Amino acid sequence: MRVLLALGGNAMTGPDGSATPAAQIEAVEVAMRAAAGLASVGHELVVTHGNGPQVGNLLVKNEVAAHVVPPVPLDWCGAQTQGTLGFIILNALDAALTGLDVVRPVAAVVTRTLVDRDDPGFTHPTKPIGRYLPHEQAQPMIDHGQVWEDRGEKGWRRVVASPDPVEVIDVGAIRTLLEAGQVVVAAGGGGIPVVREPDGRLRGVEAVIDKDLTAALLATTLGADVLVIATDVDHAALDWGTPQQRDLGRVALSDMSSYAADGQFASGSMGPKVQAATRFVRSGGRRSVITSLTHITDAVEGNYGTVVEPD
Repeated sequence: MRVLLALGGNAMTGPDGSATPAAQIEAVEVAMRAAAGLASVGHELVVTHGNGPQVGNLLVKNEVAAHVVPPVPLDWCGAQTQGTLGFIILNALDAALTGLDVVRPVAAVVTRTLVDRDDPGFTHPTKPIGRYLPHEQAQPMIDHGQVWEDRGEKGWRRVVASPDPVEVIDVGAIRTLLEAGQVVVAAGGGGIPVVREPDGRLRGVEAVIDKDLTAALLATTLGADVLVIATDVDHAALDWGTPQQRDLGRVALSDMSSYAADGQFASGSMGPKVQAATRFVRSGGRRSVITSLTHITDAVEGNYGTVVEPD
């Protein structure tokens, strides 16, 4: 089958959230052993990944050096982390495939994602990113044109647009590599956000695209059979955090959509994953699965995790 595996941010950092180079490499090696298992049984495989902690590190560098050099724009941060994480993932995936005596070429594609240039988030940004700072430390960034909000006792925090993905610009290259038998790493962090100007040119913008929504769009565009959203739990759950909490196994699309409409999934955590899972199936995908990395092989077959299928 053609499988798109979307790795959460936890797969890119240490168990304690550490984003040191050593911790990132170790975490990626664990994730790629799981991914290699899918490739080893013959599935066509595309891997997407989060980049939140890595972009966060670059934002801190921006803040510390703002009085010396201009801050790197957010789309550049996305491009840089796609390159760095792509390099780490390719090394780990090569090693994991070799360990399984599997010969499969691997490639990483720096990927742009088109968003609507008229999205209201660009005039009224709401997505918080980065760390809290005292006003005097945030002011140099504000002077460079960034939007920061006073969040009370915690300090000031930057906010940006978080538009829906409209099109994965580089899907042609991804498809060509996939059809040539390569395992492809693409659309890291939801893709580098770009808008199309009236004259047709593309321009990078300061925005954050939800990585799982881009994964669903890419999976649909590629005609994937299965979308696997890997996270740090085995299942999505209803009534999470209460005595009535219960894991979801196999779920019809209409039921999962109803649960989401009832507010069962938090907007900052499981909500986007459920939205991505339902979008993919609604667009014609065979199934989408939300589960942990350790169970992704069974998940592809629909035998583990929260499995969303057509009604």
